[in-house]
Amino acid sequence: MEKNLSSSTISDKDDFNRNPVLIAQEGPLEGRRWNITTELTIGRAPECDILIPDRQVSRYHARVVQDRKSIDLEDMGSKNGTFIGGKPLEGRVTLEDGMTFQVALVQKFVYFVSEATMPLEDIPFLEANLSGGLRLDKKSRRVWVGSNEVVPPLSVPQFKLLEMLYEHPGLVVSRDDVISIIWENEASEGVSDQALDALIRRLRERLAKVDPDFDYIVTVRGHGLRLQNK
Repeated sequence: MEKNLSSSTISDKDDFNRNPVLIAQEGPLEGRRWNITTELTIGRAPECDILIPDRQVSRYHARVVQDRKSIDLEDMGSKNGTFIGGKPLEGRVTLEDGMTFQVALVQKFVYFVSEATMPLEDIPFLEANLSGGLRLDKKSRRVWVGSNEVVPPLSVPQFKLLEMLYEHPGLVVSRDDVISIIWENEASEGVSDQALDALIRRLRERLAKVDPDFDYIVTVRGHGLRLQNK
């Protein structure tokens, strides 16, 4: 399956500075976004750039690649297929501005040549001019400390923990509540203190890389955790 390059296809080397972007729409990753620089692998394997935790998705399902003057989509021999326009993708196709595709009919993505071409409803929340403080956007799962974004994105457990504290500003959240929200079904089987402590430590380390002079996650001994924001 081949497509001719349209006017919306990246046309010269300078255009790659326009930040081609992939946005997750319907599906478990809804609202998340990825800038396309060289290649994004999509699949169920932990090492994939875009991880979709669903058994219908192959470990290495599809990939989006920058190929000279275009951005191309390719299925990687997946079991349940990659679909464009409701039809299975065969071979490699050049993505055009606003084109959508589905991975195993589980997750839908939309491609934009640049952020400038994104509809307003697809532009993630951003308070870029903040001089300090932590902000997060639940839909896109993006986090900013001041005007700096936390990259790469937080893991799902890290984001859940931060979101839980962020939604209860100044309040202490018990360790039991944290475990029940983050580990859900596993909570009844028992989650070790070491597992929770390791998660808290990793989250602190991620935030410290952006703002090393302020501790956003405060441990209240004997009670739990709270978010200390600027």
